[in-house]
Amino acid sequence: MALSAHDAYSAGGGRRRRRGSRRGALSEINVTPLVDVMLVLLIVFMVSAPLLTVGVPLELPKTEASAIPDQSEPLTVSVRADGTIFIQEEETPFSALAPRLVAMADGATERPIYVRADGRASYGTVAQVMAALSSSGFTSINLLTDTGGPSSGGDQAAR
Repeated sequence: MALSAHDAYSAGGGRRRRRGSRRGALSEINVTPLVDVMLVLLIVFMVSAPLLTVGVPLELPKTEASAIPDQSEPLTVSVRADGTIFIQEEETPFSALAPRLVAMADGATERPIYVRADGRASYGTVAQVMAALSSSGFTSINLLTDTGGPSSGGDQAAR
């Protein structure tokens, strides 16, 4: 059996040679896999975040109003272009709209209600929904729109 100069168990009685080794212990942490995982998670959350909104698809009208602050579990009433009314994501007939909302709010009529109406929905239907909410005692009824619509003319008057 031939021994080489680079053999770990050379003629030193079975001891490892450490003094002459060129390679020391690797004490650095490799962060590349961590960065890869974080980037994948970032992409997954960026793709899935828009899917977590209220599930009734509508085309909201655009205005220049600012966004409202988020609240925990708001009550939303959606009106589609064909006049179908939804509470949260459940279709509801107009006659059951106010009683169901009062039951969902546990009688707390100061709880805000957000009305999301399709831009092509009949004005009469939206007005009836808002009147039914107001007559059932709700005091904070908000009409939701998308931002970026036509200006109210405030900045055009200065031109």
